[in-house]
Amino acid sequence: MPRRLLIRIAIAVAILILLPPLFAGGLFLWMRAQQPQTAGNVALPGLDAPVEIIRDAHGVPHIFATNERDAYRALGYAHAQDRLWQMETMRRAGSGRLAELVGTRFGDFALRNDRMMRTLGVRRSAEAMLGTLSAQARDAFEAYAEGVNAYLDTRREALPIEFQLLRHTPEPWTPTDSLVWAKLMGLQLSANYRDELFRARVLEKLTPQQVDDLFPPDPPGSPVTLAAELRGLNLQQELRRTLAALPDLGFDTASNEWALTGARTTTGKPIVANDPHLGLDAPILWYLARIVTPQYSIAGATVPGVPLHVLGHNGKVAWGFTTTHSDTQDLFVEKIDPQDPARYTGPDGPLPFENRAETIRIDGQPDETLTVRATRHGPVISDLEGGGATPSGHVLALSFPGLSDDDSSAEALYRLNHAENAEGVREALRLHVAPQQNVVYADRAGEVGLISPARVPIRRKGDGRVPVPGWTGEYDWTGFLPYYALPQAVNPPSGQFVNANNAIVGADYPYRIATEWPDPSRAKRIVEMLGTSRHSVDDVAHQQMDSVSLPARELLPELLKYPVPRGMATDAVALLKTWDGTMSRDRPEPLIFEAWLRELVRTVFADELGPDFASYWDLRPAALVRVLRDKPQWCDDVATSATETCGDAIAAALTDALTALEKRHGSTVARWRWGDEHRAALKHRMLGAVPLLGGMTDLSIETDGGFFTVNRGTTRIRDAAAPFAHVHGAGYRGVYDLADLDNSRFVIATGQSGNPLSRHWGDLVSMWRDGGSLRLSGDRGTLTTAGAEVLTLTPRNTGTNQ
Repeated sequence: MPRRLLIRIAIAVAILILLPPLFAGGLFLWMRAQQPQTAGNVALPGLDAPVEIIRDAHGVPHIFATNERDAYRALGYAHAQDRLWQMETMRRAGSGRLAELVGTRFGDFALRNDRMMRTLGVRRSAEAMLGTLSAQARDAFEAYAEGVNAYLDTRREALPIEFQLLRHTPEPWTPTDSLVWAKLMGLQLSANYRDELFRARVLEKLTPQQVDDLFPPDPPGSPVTLAAELRGLNLQQELRRTLAALPDLGFDTASNEWALTGARTTTGKPIVANDPHLGLDAPILWYLARIVTPQYSIAGATVPGVPLHVLGHNGKVAWGFTTTHSDTQDLFVEKIDPQDPARYTGPDGPLPFENRAETIRIDGQPDETLTVRATRHGPVISDLEGGGATPSGHVLALSFPGLSDDDSSAEALYRLNHAENAEGVREALRLHVAPQQNVVYADRAGEVGLISPARVPIRRKGDGRVPVPGWTGEYDWTGFLPYYALPQAVNPPSGQFVNANNAIVGADYPYRIATEWPDPSRAKRIVEMLGTSRHSVDDVAHQQMDSVSLPARELLPELLKYPVPRGMATDAVALLKTWDGTMSRDRPEPLIFEAWLRELVRTVFADELGPDFASYWDLRPAALVRVLRDKPQWCDDVATSATETCGDAIAAALTDALTALEKRHGSTVARWRWGDEHRAALKHRMLGAVPLLGGMTDLSIETDGGFFTVNRGTTRIRDAAAPFAHVHGAGYRGVYDLADLDNSRFVIATGQSGNPLSRHWGDLVSMWRDGGSLRLSGDRGTLTTAGAEVLTLTPRNTGTNQ
């Protein structure tokens, strides 16, 4: 039975269960009318001239318009046709209005999210961002909103199933709704405050040297792309409660990018590669689109709800992003005035808290009123679980440039979309505020560059790794790094820029960007693959799919020095001794190694960290190498009277890992497969929880790769139910050929549509998994000859609906 028919049946059953008033005939008509119109003519208000939305064989819209404003209207219309539910949940998440829609049907995440967004004032900040836009950029956002609303007003089909299940009708779209996404990304990609909370907690029980052991520095030769006053304060309750109250915004960000000069390519012109890594969902965050007007063209990755291209090329320049993982956030411990709890202590005396009340509506429950306080440093986040003065008389306030009223990051992206050359890219990014990103770029003339734009704070004192006193003024920010001082370079002598979230600058850089950097393994592997030779576009696309784990190659020899128990462990070790570290879904070795590593991290560190281990538990090869080579005292279990060695810990961890795997996969080690547990979690967040429908709409697929491979396959090993599921990775891949930008390559992880009934719901999954790609090019004639669907949007006063 065809998959789409099975999904239709599941939807019918789900609706009959959840919406009894619907009768059979109406249900049939509703289901049949679910597909948006993708061919023919539709009359829309506000258009200056007809616009064609030509959807290719994979549902990617190629928008041909006579001017940009009409093109942005058409993009808003296409986004709303294909991803309206995604857009709705995005704006509600950022505005702190999720609970109003879903209540607590799916746990308490929606309510926790709303409290956080209201406390931070994300919607307010997005409204302020609207005022920073130039007239041209504001036109783009307004035209896009007009296109979304034109779809809502003219659609013939029923709203997507998610709206039907919740009996919800969306409100009109506004430019501020689009800007909310910029704020969400700023928060998701700049979550240093979580690290500060964790460090402050564990410093209560561990020495600073022990904490450094948990986060060892990069070893020499790794790629480089370019407070005492709190001692004695009992902040454990505030720190633990605050961290527990924060919603999971998905800060497991990682990405790859590299740019080659013409001297390093077979074409003689630059090649730029980029694959951003974020959480995996169905549909994926990204949506491919191309715009063509007489004066302007652009192709690449958009986000439904936003009119601008986040990644791609505009026919003149191409660019890619990775997250810098810099420290642009600080938590300040504010001292409440003991004489007046409505005030807090500043360097020159008491100051009043800024207060506002936020009403959170919760579907099916009474409204919740949240009192939000702010200090001179920013919003008080330790009030998230009820507000009021904390027992110790202190609160935690967050400073972050991304919450400022003059954040011009949206304007920067608009100008980047319209950059004429490499210099235009640099000028555009002068306006970028948050989050800090490493931007590689190249133009058709052959210039290649890298820059890391953002507002990076200059601190009077401290390194930003732990919360600091706010009442003394000693740790205040004195300003931000000037643009010229940010990490940047052009046309490198090596002929390449490589960044995979590794250190962007070395120890000789005169300013502090970050104290720690993510593991450099992916960058090492990319540099290794590039070598000193020339590369083609096909070579680079193939490199993006590389699944070799350098940490596996480094750590395994350390583990295999020690004897292991007989039996199954002997069989497992025999396989690992000949393994080259490639994380192939068809092999048992990746599963054995990852399970062993998972258990060894727990065996070595859980006893010292106690309840805080859950926040630390991850794959930690660098920390384990440090322990095995230099810090064997960590191998001793402090909870026992005996003294355990690292050999004991390694053997025990292997036994535990194999015992767990045997329960799930049987006793024949050679038959185990990484892909049996390592599956890209391409699931719909809401529909996945609906009986019958969840399984039918699940696009999950076995994948290669792992946490440390270029083909990133991040796992969440602290998840007892699915420790090796692929939950985070390259939802989008792009390779841009500056010799012929029409030869550039694009792919997203799922499909263009967010409608499970559409043939484009998951038609790109296998292509994405196996390294395939699309080209976003062709004129009207070429596209229509290839079987594309043509939807013509006409001005309402000259056209008719057909």
